[in-house]
Amino acid sequence: MTETGRVRAVEASGLLADSIRASGLKVTGPRLAVLRVLDQAPHSTAERLYATVRAELPGTSLQAVYGVLAAFTGAGIARKIEPAGSPALFERRVGDNHHHIVCTRCSAVHDVDCAVGESPCLTPSNTSGFTVQTAEVTYWGLCPDCQTSTLTALSTPAPLSNEGAQ
Repeated sequence: MTETGRVRAVEASGLLADSIRASGLKVTGPRLAVLRVLDQAPHSTAERLYATVRAELPGTSLQAVYGVLAAFTGAGIARKIEPAGSPALFERRVGDNHHHIVCTRCSAVHDVDCAVGESPCLTPSNTSGFTVQTAEVTYWGLCPDCQTSTLTALSTPAPLSNEGAQ
């Protein structure tokens, strides 16, 4: 790593540590590592975070990563999203009531900014007396890569077979 790269890494770690401290949490190695990975790979599962963090901190356990994620979601540093049929995903983008779009084939997840108006984006026709604080929307569809592979598969003719020919 170049000297400039080292300086940037130290600055980034300092900013991550500052965000942990600002939320009232103690700065620890596992917390810094999880936050760094979340910055680089939003919409990660706890298991994916664990695999990446473990490479940096071999003594880290999956349970420790879950504990860090619980602390982060409780402190508002991270957000937990739970698309149907998927394990929980975690991201750093918090406090803006954005939504998500999920590929039904490969499970890729991307952020979708609030469609209209201020938070919450959607106004229910009947609140049943609730005070609405946020709205969550998950859009489902095929990502561009899966659309391309589907079109390719449909346009590629099946190989001819001589089975059953006499």
